[in-house]
Amino acid sequence: MTVKRYRQLSLLCLLLSLFAWIPNIVFQIASPFWLGTFILGIVGAVFAALGRHYFLLIGNIFMFFSFFIFMAIGYYLNA
Repeated sequence: MTVKRYRQLSLLCLLLSLFAWIPNIVFQIASPFWLGTFILGIVGAVFAALGRHYFLLIGNIFMFFSFFIFMAIGYYLNA
């Protein structure tokens, strides 16, 4: 596969991870789709590393840890 294809796959994983949070954050509907961020984040980070695109790498790693970030923000706001 080419470097460009790895970058496209990494961007796709990042966008799918972002879309997985929409029902929970925007619509306040308890949806289990956010669990996909753990898998998509790591897969996207690997594709970004193979495609040598470091902004996508950081974005996918951020999405991997997004559950813990949202949980910390929620605890901080409710404290």
